[in-house]
Amino acid sequence: MTEKNKLLALNVYLILAALFIASLVASNLIFQKFFYWNPFGLFRFEISVGILPYPITFLITDVLSEIYGKKKANQVVIAGIFASFFSMLIILVADFVPAIDNSPVNNQTFSKVFGLSPLAVLASMLAYLFAQFVDIKIFHFWKDLTKGKHLWLRNNFSTFTSQFIDTFTVLFLLCSFKIIPWNLFLSLLASGFLFKIIIAALDTPILYGLVYIFRRKFNLKIGEEIKLL
Repeated sequence: MTEKNKLLALNVYLILAALFIASLVASNLIFQKFFYWNPFGLFRFEISVGILPYPITFLITDVLSEIYGKKKANQVVIAGIFASFFSMLIILVADFVPAIDNSPVNNQTFSKVFGLSPLAVLASMLAYLFAQFVDIKIFHFWKDLTKGKHLWLRNNFSTFTSQFIDTFTVLFLLCSFKIIPWNLFLSLLASGFLFKIIIAALDTPILYGLVYIFRRKFNLKIGEEIKLL
């Protein structure tokens, strides 16, 4: 690979990492709003808007795993965790300082919108961390087993498994911490997991398109990865 292509590959990696971190942080900031989605009248999903950026994070880790390798994908996940906790710290400080009388947003409104339960954030981060590492591990297991072929197989198998783990873990912890009642556990689990499955299936063509562009641009063979320092 030429020096020019190496620099381009590094810049693209940084952009993908930035998009991953932005999606993760945004999901933690907006999770308190809930909405419903009833596609074709078949099933009514009642889910947090915080779930909307999550499929982007799993798509990006699959791209990173396929093109840059397991190590680089894990590094981005760890960076995302640090960014999330740091953003939560900033919000807690901002919530603590008092608003002036003519502030456009008063203390009550700010706390209502951005007020974060430490236990809820902890549950979300633990579930996310576990799910992302499982996703990357399963992705590379199937990649090695199929010798770099059948991208759709490792993409969907890894995402389906990790999304179930993420949904189950966060709901289990939230129920255990008594943030949400146990009688909602199964309905929220089914709704959240099914929604993630649909989105994961829909992003498979996007993954194929991105991988095709990378392979063509950097002259990569099937299963070959870009090696960054």
